[in-house]
Amino acid sequence: MHMFLNSFRGKTAAAILAAVAITAATPYAFAQAGGAKPAEKKYKDAAEYDAYSAVIKDVGAKDFNKAIADLATWKQKYPTSDYHEDRDVLFIQAYSGAKQLGKAIEYFGELDKNGIDAAFTDPGNAIKALFATVVAIGQDTDATPEQLAIGEKAAQELMDYNHKPAANITDEAWAEARTKQLQPPAKAALLYIAMLPGNQAFAKKDYPAAEAAYTKALQKYPDNAAIAYQLGMCLRNEGKRSEAAYEFLRATSTDATLGGAQKAETIQGFVDKYYVNLHGSDEGLDALKASVKASPLPPAGFKIKTATEIAEEKQAEFEKSNPQLALWMKIKGALADTNGDQYFAGQLKDSAVPQLRGVLVDAKPACKPKELVVAVPLPGGTPTPEITLKLETPLTGKPELNSEFHWEGIPSAFTKDPSFMLTMTVEKEKIEGLKISPCVTAPAGVRKKKG
Repeated sequence: MHMFLNSFRGKTAAAILAAVAITAATPYAFAQAGGAKPAEKKYKDAAEYDAYSAVIKDVGAKDFNKAIADLATWKQKYPTSDYHEDRDVLFIQAYSGAKQLGKAIEYFGELDKNGIDAAFTDPGNAIKALFATVVAIGQDTDATPEQLAIGEKAAQELMDYNHKPAANITDEAWAEARTKQLQPPAKAALLYIAMLPGNQAFAKKDYPAAEAAYTKALQKYPDNAAIAYQLGMCLRNEGKRSEAAYEFLRATSTDATLGGAQKAETIQGFVDKYYVNLHGSDEGLDALKASVKASPLPPAGFKIKTATEIAEEKQAEFEKSNPQLALWMKIKGALADTNGDQYFAGQLKDSAVPQLRGVLVDAKPACKPKELVVAVPLPGGTPTPEITLKLETPLTGKPELNSEFHWEGIPSAFTKDPSFMLTMTVEKEKIEGLKISPCVTAPAGVRKKKG
């Protein structure tokens, strides 16, 4: 999880930093590219030139903390200056370089209160200030809501900025620069800003807050796979497994690489396995993959039946269709368990058991028996002796083996080893459906032949 967030954050920052390179080469990269000269500016005196030079030297040496101190000295001594816009850009860049990202963002926010055109008359400086702010917000994992608002405004202004840095730049070249160099990092920053509240809440394991933040972000960016995936992670941690599966599938149906941050096969494999573990099989997976494309959020009442729920439904249906067999399976399961002897002695012995159903496998004696041995096989199963019925009075005929019948009785004895056997006392009046034929006896005066 943390690896994904770090990877995604890195991708966003890389997009911004790659684009900022167009203004980082020289203070007037755009103007020089177009061949135009910036408005003529003059230093008030040699001391101001030295102050400016000191800052440039600091920045070149990447000593940004010293650059901030030297900028403050320059601004204190020369509060008004032809180079105040350059100085403002350098302040933002120096704060960013010193990793004082919040200060960089807030400094820009003070300048931008009345809009970028009011803050900068030089389009080159405006672009550099916007870029520097966009870079700062894209790296700030602890930005406050106020700082996020400033960063969002800066990113939107960079998206919309349409003042050529030089008059002789062609419309085609300017349109290409905006499309390929200005707008991509702005879009990346806007996405990062939308996700950051959710990322911050997720890092604190405040999953309800993260869910709310990611849901809001997904409503703004409905086709963004990374947001859908992160919302799925929140829902999973909240125990909302069906909704989580929906968002995971929504993410992979949109972009299984999650914006290039992950390998598609890794994410797809995780998502498919998550569904199978939840549902118990891949039944319905393809249909759900198709349906999630219709909406970024699941419909009200969305529910995927879990493997447990499906098993419980089948068990309930089985018990409804085979109540007597289901009852015996519960009794047998409890008796066969580790504490089966304690269960028999404490709960089952001498207690009336509701009607059971089984198959006769033996009768002792064969005619007018007082003992019936019964099996309770599963559908399609092999009859195995497991219940002995002891009758207080014998049956009146010969019971037919393998015939199915019902009875009610009271458990009186139980052995688990070496063979499972439950003994029940039964009144013959409580036996139903057992096929009985008359006992065949030899005619009077007829003796059986001996061997």
